[in-house]
Amino acid sequence: MTAFKELRLLPWTGPDGKPCFLSTDDNDSHMSRLADNMESVQLGMATDLLDQAVEILADAEVSPDDLRALAKDLTGALRDTLRVATSRGRRLDSRSTDHPFR
Repeated sequence: MTAFKELRLLPWTGPDGKPCFLSTDDNDSHMSRLADNMESVQLGMATDLLDQAVEILADAEVSPDDLRALAKDLTGALRDTLRVATSRGRRLDSRSTDHPFR
């Protein structure tokens, strides 16, 4: 069985909201590439949302409803970004353990 630290945390959750993991030695597998692409999309969307947030917050007449919507969107983007960072951090940790001179 693959050790927990060797499992890749995927950038999406299951239908019940629990994390999904991938067990593979092939970083170029279909699922690995799909996860890489999804991470890129999520990070790109977070970047775009940050730009929108700067504009919205600069507007002195922004409505409370618009601020709530922004907070909801930023919360989702932060959740996705943290999941990507956690996944990538685990993979870096496992590589440094396997190859101490990298």
